[in-house]
Amino acid sequence: MHGMSDNAAFRRCLICSAVEQIDGERVWPPGWLCPACGHVFPQADGVPLFAPELADSISGFDPKAFEYLAEHEPGHFWFVARNLLLVGLADKFFPHARRFLEIGCGTGFVLRDFARSRRWERLVGSELHPAGLAHARQRLPSEVEFVQMDARDIPAVGAFDLTGAFDVIEHIADDEAVLRALRSATETGGGTIIAVPQHQWLWSRADEVAHHERRYGRGELEAKLRRNGFDILFSSSFTALLLPLMAASRLVARRRSADEDAYEFGLSSAANRVLLAILRAEVRLTLAGVSWPAGGSRVVVGRAA
Repeated sequence: MHGMSDNAAFRRCLICSAVEQIDGERVWPPGWLCPACGHVFPQADGVPLFAPELADSISGFDPKAFEYLAEHEPGHFWFVARNLLLVGLADKFFPHARRFLEIGCGTGFVLRDFARSRRWERLVGSELHPAGLAHARQRLPSEVEFVQMDARDIPAVGAFDLTGAFDVIEHIADDEAVLRALRSATETGGGTIIAVPQHQWLWSRADEVAHHERRYGRGELEAKLRRNGFDILFSSSFTALLLPLMAASRLVARRRSADEDAYEFGLSSAANRVLLAILRAEVRLTLAGVSWPAGGSRVVVGRAA
């Protein structure tokens, strides 16, 4: 399926697996009818629904958390610095990419910075939970396409030259199914960027409240990407400079409430500024080529082989 036609993009029917070449801007038009089997996929408020049975269920994530995230992401040191790193990696390794899909876009906080980073021909945010998409649609321009889907079964073939999943696949038991689906949706030679939490010894109630299946060991994500059709271009830890602080926070985690564990937002503005300055420096070094061996997260850049 990967090499059906050079630079051709297809949407795929989840019912009969037939493919249809994408001619217009939208990958999945609302109310799309499969020309092979005639199935009409449902939609709600202009958003195609490919996994409506899982919508807003507690499946890997509690959709009630989106409102909290939408309020606290802007300005928070970790989210702001992570965006700088993700957009910077896209600019460094895939400067000519023009068709981007983010899996598990949540409230659209990352997708908004990608939207601002360059002129895109196609920008798509997918999410299992419409509750997250409600926030994302408010944050992003009307030309951005949104879709509700199960990341393990993306109904596209070669439709994107850049894909990403940022702190998403650790919520999914079969994470390799997501990577296979991403490879199918990414054209050969295109790229993917994956970010995950790292180091099982950092496991805490934060991971449990966030419905994580795992934290990744060193080399684990890279091996899974290779097994599923990606070559590794770059890999590094993130929040390496804050790892001692993270480790210390885990030692006192039992004294915290579940919400503080899950999001660790209980910081003064002064502390937030200091931590952001530290991570900005780390991001600059990472984009200059430094690969940090340990840190709270792992970010891997791959190319679709």
